[in-house]
Amino acid sequence: MAKSTADSLGVENGELAEVSIDGRTMELPVYVMPGHAVGSVTLPLGYGRTEAGHVAGCWEDQVDPVGFDTYQLRSAAGFSAGSVLATVKGTGKAYPLATTQDHHLIDAVGMEGRDNRLGELVREGDLSEWKEHDDFAKHRVHSPPLGAMWDKHEYDGHKWGMSIDLSTCLGCSTCTVACQSENNIPVVGKEEVINGREMHWIRLDRYFQGDIDDPEDDIQAVHQPVACQHCEMAPCEQVCPVAATTHSSEGLNDMVYNRCIGTRYCANNCPYKVRRFNFFNFNKDLKEPRNETLKLVKNPDVTIRSRGVMEKCTFCVQRIQDARMTAKVEERPMVDGDVTPACAQACPTDAIQFGDLNDEKSRVRQAHDDPRSYSLLGELGNYPRTAFLARIRNPNPVLEPASKETKAVVTHG
Repeated sequence: MAKSTADSLGVENGELAEVSIDGRTMELPVYVMPGHAVGSVTLPLGYGRTEAGHVAGCWEDQVDPVGFDTYQLRSAAGFSAGSVLATVKGTGKAYPLATTQDHHLIDAVGMEGRDNRLGELVREGDLSEWKEHDDFAKHRVHSPPLGAMWDKHEYDGHKWGMSIDLSTCLGCSTCTVACQSENNIPVVGKEEVINGREMHWIRLDRYFQGDIDDPEDDIQAVHQPVACQHCEMAPCEQVCPVAATTHSSEGLNDMVYNRCIGTRYCANNCPYKVRRFNFFNFNKDLKEPRNETLKLVKNPDVTIRSRGVMEKCTFCVQRIQDARMTAKVEERPMVDGDVTPACAQACPTDAIQFGDLNDEKSRVRQAHDDPRSYSLLGELGNYPRTAFLARIRNPNPVLEPASKETKAVVTHG
């Protein structure tokens, strides 16, 4: 529900509310969503699992269902009407919700603890601004030239890079799911997510522009996928005491797991907050005889990490190596399109491009050369290898509000 609706009902985010429809009543947790239609609530369907193994909290004789089966509130009239009249009131009971969207919201060293958050991290403009200044994104943040303690890397061969078009990204999180499946990333569970210990290598940041306390304000949402930027001057490499994170000859910021001793200095020094630490051995169940079939869901081309090591996005280095060997067998050089990371392959809108930046004809190089491209936190002098293309909005002037004054309130949700 919208924040104004929650305020009028006297309920808060993460509180159980009693929802009644035609005499049927359920207690459901409240999730406040800026931009939601005022005076209405949305009940997702398809949850309330009771027999789905330990993933759903049920194992052997343990019965602890996950979610809420809202089909109990849906009647035949709801199928035709689409919406029904409901009564909602608070209960005062708390129900913790596991979400990763606010893990780095307040932290001073986090991604969002900065001024002008939308203009700095997510850059967008309307069509008229783009036509007047197609490179507007590069001028949103200005900083003096920064020196470096080390010389820049030179690449005679391949120079792998990525681009993400914010105009095309839907925020569907398909890239996150694809990355998890490809790279054997464990499901850590609700409790660990609440503790801030999620393991995803690519996350989806979501920003709201506008005043969420004003029910009449037009809230705009912007999505931004963030993974390891594979910086040229990577701050994580500079602090690792055992060289567990190093720079490859093709520009990848590699992880050497058998060197890592888990100091987490790299995570502390990463301004993008994209490194993950294994607090537990999430794959210990694979050793049990009853779980032999679980081994079949793991990607044999990617190692299974153990407790006490850091991990992060690798630009799907296993796919790079596979394409390299295929090209060698076929006695030809690698060409644009040979390597597609899992996130780019699964993206339904083709928002993610990957390839060789030394190839001037590659799609990723053309994206990097696009006037809309900019580097995330580029003013830090890290020279990230991923370029973001600023979001272009094309609003209908007739539907735009009369006041063109830009609201200063920006909320990350």
